[in-house]
Amino acid sequence: MSHEESDLMNGTDLPGFHSLLGYGQASWEENEAVIELELQARHLNLGGVIHGGVLTSLLDIAMAQAGTHCPYPGRMRKAITLSLTTTFTGQCSSGVIRVTGRKRAGGTRIFNSTGEVHDDQGNLLAIAEGTFRIRSGSDKPEGVPI
Repeated sequence: MSHEESDLMNGTDLPGFHSLLGYGQASWEENEAVIELELQARHLNLGGVIHGGVLTSLLDIAMAQAGTHCPYPGRMRKAITLSLTTTFTGQCSSGVIRVTGRKRAGGTRIFNSTGEVHDDQGNLLAIAEGTFRIRSGSDKPEGVPI
């Protein structure tokens, strides 16, 4: 694993909004991605529980990753979100949450994924479904340079 990939897996060198969220990559393989986030005050809403925007953002990321795994070191594949539906089923205000995205179907450019968020007690916090499009240049398994 390259230095860049190691940093991305550990959440220490994430770009832009990803850095603001501060999640870490727990695993990433063909058709499934798992990210984790240790909740901090910045992730909570005015009611003191995790903000729905944080949950939705993490679901969006994990579900897109589920369809864009790239096994080639130093390279990645990218997708854009075409639609995303989130249903909130629980809440928490501390601990580590785990977000799992799974690719369910798709063709060469468009794919569908589902996602779930659980707290560290195993409680379901949110579920989601989304449709994504592979970005130009990312449609081949070797993707593009990081």
